[in-house]
Amino acid sequence: MGYVGIVLISHSEKVATGIKEMIRQVLHDVPVEVAGGTDEGKIGTSIDLISLAIERADKGNGVLLFYDLGSAKMNAEMAIELSARDDVKLVEAPLVEGSYVAAVESSTGKTLNEIIENVRKAFS
Repeated sequence: MGYVGIVLISHSEKVATGIKEMIRQVLHDVPVEVAGGTDEGKIGTSIDLISLAIERADKGNGVLLFYDLGSAKMNAEMAIELSARDDVKLVEAPLVEGSYVAAVESSTGKTLNEIIENVRKAFS
Protein backbone atom coordinates (compact mmCIF):
# COMPACT_ATOMS: atom_id res chain seq x y z
CA MET A 1 0.00 0.00 0.00
CA GLY A 2 1.28 3.43 -0.88
CA TYR A 3 0.87 6.37 1.45
CA VAL A 4 0.32 10.08 0.98
CA GLY A 5 3.63 11.81 1.66
CA ILE A 6 4.19 14.62 4.15
CA VAL A 7 6.64 17.54 3.81
CA LEU A 8 7.54 19.60 6.88
CA ILE A 9 8.58 23.14 5.97
CA SER A 10 10.17 25.27 8.66
CA HIS A 11 12.50 28.22 8.87
CA SER A 12 14.59 26.02 11.16
CA GLU A 13 16.08 22.71 10.05
CA LYS A 14 16.07 21.62 13.71
CA VAL A 15 12.35 22.29 14.07
CA ALA A 16 11.48 20.32 10.91
CA THR A 17 13.79 17.45 11.86
CA GLY A 18 12.39 17.38 15.40
CA ILE A 19 8.83 17.06 14.14
CA LYS A 20 9.86 14.26 11.80
CA GLU A 21 11.55 12.54 14.73
CA MET A 22 8.35 12.81 16.78
CA ILE A 23 6.27 11.32 13.95
CA ARG A 24 8.82 8.50 13.49
CA GLN A 25 8.40 7.50 17.15
CA VAL A 26 4.91 6.28 16.19
CA LEU A 27 4.83 5.81 12.40
CA HIS A 28 7.54 4.27 10.26
CA ASP A 29 6.05 3.69 6.82
CA VAL A 30 4.57 7.07 5.91
CA PRO A 31 7.00 9.11 3.81
CA VAL A 32 7.92 12.22 5.81
CA GLU A 33 10.51 14.63 4.46
CA VAL A 34 11.88 17.91 5.78
CA ALA A 35 12.63 21.21 4.10
CA GLY A 36 14.09 23.23 6.94
CA GLY A 37 16.28 26.27 6.67
CA THR A 38 17.96 27.70 3.61
CA ASP A 39 20.32 26.13 1.09
CA GLU A 40 23.17 27.60 3.17
CA GLY A 41 21.89 26.07 6.42
CA LYS A 42 20.61 29.35 7.84
CA ILE A 43 17.20 30.37 9.16
CA GLY A 44 14.71 30.72 6.32
CA THR A 45 13.18 28.54 3.63
CA SER A 46 14.19 27.39 0.17
CA ILE A 47 12.05 26.62 -2.85
CA ASP A 48 14.74 24.16 -4.00
CA LEU A 49 14.74 22.28 -0.68
CA ILE A 50 10.94 22.18 -0.68
CA SER A 51 10.90 20.85 -4.24
CA LEU A 52 13.42 18.13 -3.38
CA ALA A 53 11.41 17.15 -0.31
CA ILE A 54 8.26 16.88 -2.43
CA GLU A 55 10.07 14.55 -4.84
CA ARG A 56 11.38 12.37 -2.01
CA ALA A 57 8.00 12.20 -0.23
CA ASP A 58 6.08 11.30 -3.38
CA LYS A 59 5.26 7.60 -3.55
CA GLY A 60 2.48 8.02 -6.10
CA ASN A 61 -0.39 9.01 -3.78
CA GLY A 62 0.23 12.73 -3.48
CA VAL A 63 2.06 14.94 -1.03
CA LEU A 64 0.83 17.30 1.69
CA LEU A 65 2.89 20.31 2.75
CA PHE A 66 2.81 21.86 6.22
CA TYR A 67 4.65 25.08 7.08
CA ASP A 68 5.50 27.30 10.03
CA LEU A 69 5.54 30.99 8.98
CA GLY A 70 4.33 33.26 6.18
CA SER A 71 7.32 33.19 3.83
CA ALA A 72 7.43 29.40 4.14
CA LYS A 73 3.88 29.39 2.79
CA MET A 74 4.90 31.60 -0.12
CA ASN A 75 7.85 29.35 -1.01
CA ALA A 76 5.68 26.24 -0.65
CA GLU A 77 3.12 27.72 -3.04
CA MET A 78 5.88 28.50 -5.53
CA ALA A 79 7.29 24.96 -5.25
CA ILE A 80 3.81 23.54 -5.88
CA GLU A 81 3.40 25.77 -8.91
CA LEU A 82 6.80 24.72 -10.26
CA SER A 83 5.91 21.06 -9.79
CA ALA A 84 2.92 21.52 -12.14
CA ARG A 85 1.11 18.75 -10.27
CA ASP A 86 -2.39 18.65 -8.86
CA ASP A 87 -1.61 16.04 -6.19
CA VAL A 88 0.66 18.30 -4.10
CA LYS A 89 -1.33 20.40 -1.63
CA LEU A 90 -0.56 22.97 1.02
CA VAL A 91 -2.55 22.39 4.20
CA GLU A 92 -3.58 25.26 6.46
CA ALA A 93 -3.08 23.71 9.89
CA PRO A 94 -0.61 23.98 12.76
CA LEU A 95 2.73 22.55 11.65
CA VAL A 96 3.26 20.11 14.52
CA GLU A 97 -0.28 19.00 15.21
CA GLY A 98 -1.47 19.13 11.60
CA SER A 99 1.41 17.13 10.17
CA TYR A 100 1.10 14.55 12.94
CA VAL A 101 -2.64 14.08 12.30
CA ALA A 102 -1.97 13.88 8.55
CA ALA A 103 0.73 11.24 9.04
CA VAL A 104 -1.61 9.14 11.19
CA GLU A 105 -4.38 9.50 8.59
CA SER A 106 -1.96 8.58 5.80
CA SER A 107 -0.87 5.47 7.70
CA THR A 108 -4.46 4.21 7.57
CA GLY A 109 -4.47 4.43 3.77
CA LYS A 110 -6.66 7.51 3.45
CA THR A 111 -6.53 9.49 0.21
CA LEU A 112 -5.02 12.95 -0.19
CA ASN A 113 -8.43 14.64 -0.09
CA GLU A 114 -9.67 12.57 2.86
CA ILE A 115 -6.60 13.54 4.86
CA ILE A 116 -6.98 17.23 4.03
CA GLU A 117 -10.64 17.13 5.07
CA ASN A 118 -9.87 15.34 8.35
CA VAL A 119 -7.01 17.68 9.23
CA ARG A 120 -9.20 20.71 8.54
CA LYS A 121 -11.99 19.27 10.71
CA ALA A 122 -9.51 18.66 13.53
CA PHE A 123 -8.45 22.31 13.58
CA SER A 124 -11.59 24.25 12.69
